[in-house]
Amino acid sequence: MGQGAPGGLNRQPEPRAPVSRKQKMKKFPKPELLLPMVTPLEECKLKLSRLNYINEFLKIEAEFVANQEEWFEEDREDIADMQKSPMVVGTLKELIKNRAIVSTSRGAEYYVSIRSFVDKDQLKPGCQILMNKENFAVVGVIEDEVSPMVSAMKVDKARLVSYEEIGGLEAQIQEVKEVVELPLTNPALFEDIGITPPKGVIFHGEPGTGKTLLAKAVAKSTSATFLHVVGSELIQKDMGDGAKLVREIFRLAKNLSPTIVFIDEIDAVGAKRYDARSGAEREIQRTMLELLNQLDGFDPSGNVKVILATNKIQSLDPALLRSGRIDRKIEFPLPDIKTRRLIFKIHTSRMTLADNVNLEEFIVTKDEISGADIKAICTEAGLLALRERRMMVKHEDFKEAKDRIVFKKKESYPGGLYI
Repeated sequence: MGQGAPGGLNRQPEPRAPVSRKQKMKKFPKPELLLPMVTPLEECKLKLSRLNYINEFLKIEAEFVANQEEWFEEDREDIADMQKSPMVVGTLKELIKNRAIVSTSRGAEYYVSIRSFVDKDQLKPGCQILMNKENFAVVGVIEDEVSPMVSAMKVDKARLVSYEEIGGLEAQIQEVKEVVELPLTNPALFEDIGITPPKGVIFHGEPGTGKTLLAKAVAKSTSATFLHVVGSELIQKDMGDGAKLVREIFRLAKNLSPTIVFIDEIDAVGAKRYDARSGAEREIQRTMLELLNQLDGFDPSGNVKVILATNKIQSLDPALLRSGRIDRKIEFPLPDIKTRRLIFKIHTSRMTLADNVNLEEFIVTKDEISGADIKAICTEAGLLALRERRMMVKHEDFKEAKDRIVFKKKESYPGGLYI
């Protein structure tokens, strides 16, 4: 009895039909559908935000490190500059192939070498150069030859006054217009008449009589550059620096023309010459000689005019005051009654005065007061009113202010000093 499947069936498994590649690809889903689904979604968003925060923090750190590297590079350059040999400023006298003759501020001259990195086209006799302090070798050229001290003498921000703000001085204003203003504004008139315009003018008189005020008024009326120089600034410590400063002043004046060079307190360097007993006196005389040389050197028909001011004209050297250098001497006396009235009117025009103020009492006073004293009296009276919390100035304020100003003036210098 044969053994077989139930039902008497002994079947073999049917062979599977061959499956093509396309059919196999249809059975499997797309690759992107095979990615596992991550849940819950809130945890994924929280992790993403945390990673974004870390990414931003790392960006900030990278930027900070980059800035630190730049700062460190600047510090290293500063340290390298400080470790270099110090430089000295000198003047090139003569150029001989790859070597040069230079002079220092002390006056000594040296025959030195020129470094290979220096542009020899910029080296000209008289130019300012940088030298190594150890061997005085030329290591650079100073392109800007104008000293910062000279550049600071240019008046840019100071308020220039007009002729209307000057009380009195009609005769002085007329002379200044003829000598200084007219050659700058209309030089053709002098050519037509066949004369040479004056080079400069000197203001002399007691302090506070309006010398500086008139010089500023001329600069405003002519729209000229105003160089305000004090005579004591021309006195320098090292030999030759004073004369060099004078040259730079006039060089700057020519570059910025039309220019008015106003030298106040000229008696500091222009006093009468005697036998010099010290190096300081010889240096002052060298500075004055350079000033005389500059007055002789520039063209009188040019756009540079010189105004000198002093309180003691009798102490000046005659060579400075001769015709051809300073062609006009203008005296500024103490104001008379008419001029005092005008000055008081100018300075009290913006003040709130009480009804009892009588300015005639101060105008006709016998005390010798200048225009600057009148301005000081008005200012002091206003301060006294502010001290008592008043916005109106009374007669008593002017009286007390006048007593204070006159008393201080008598104590400041002995009588008869400016004669």
